[in-house]
Amino acid sequence: MQLTGILQIRSYNKVKEFLNEEHVGRVSSIDANGFPQIIPMNFVFLDDVVYMHSHVKGEKLDNISKNNKVGFEADRELEFLPSYFEDPHNASLADTLYISVVIKGVASFVSDREEKTLALNGLMEKYQPEGQYDPIQSDMRVLDAVSVIKINPQTIHGKYKIGQHMRPDDRLNLAKKIFKKNSPSALNTLKIMGFEVTDNGLKMIDEPVW
Repeated sequence: MQLTGILQIRSYNKVKEFLNEEHVGRVSSIDANGFPQIIPMNFVFLDDVVYMHSHVKGEKLDNISKNNKVGFEADRELEFLPSYFEDPHNASLADTLYISVVIKGVASFVSDREEKTLALNGLMEKYQPEGQYDPIQSDMRVLDAVSVIKINPQTIHGKYKIGQHMRPDDRLNLAKKIFKKNSPSALNTLKIMGFEVTDNGLKMIDEPVW
């Protein structure tokens, strides 16, 4: 079965929702020797662009200065599916449910103080939603002590695998196995798959459309 189209995230709102929830993204730039350098970063997806903050000096900044074409990726493993879910004798059948977004874009350094302030406050709002901090103002000296990297996406591709390629009976059977396995992520995975745990077992309450 060709799964490529089935696994594609078609909803831009779902892509934005996912990026707003994820705490770690990975930015890839090309170093002086032509090798990709991949760095995990905190980020915020704001006004359809990716913002990250950084020290004012560093290899990734040097890379971007010389070649502003970058890659960016964020992913979430929902649930590892052990091979014995399908066949206790065939280890190759192990699988993973996941969500991922891959961006190819053009990076730049934000110099406008108002935009820099917007990005840094957006980062604080994302990572510290409970507040208890003073918002940054555009006239603060802290803006000069930090670099803000902006990625304008040229392409955005999202993929998700939550059993949507399976027949309803097979998906329910998989959900029951996930529930029985009872991993720390099981209940959240089942919710994303569209199932609810009831007194009578598992019930499909929503047909997820991404």
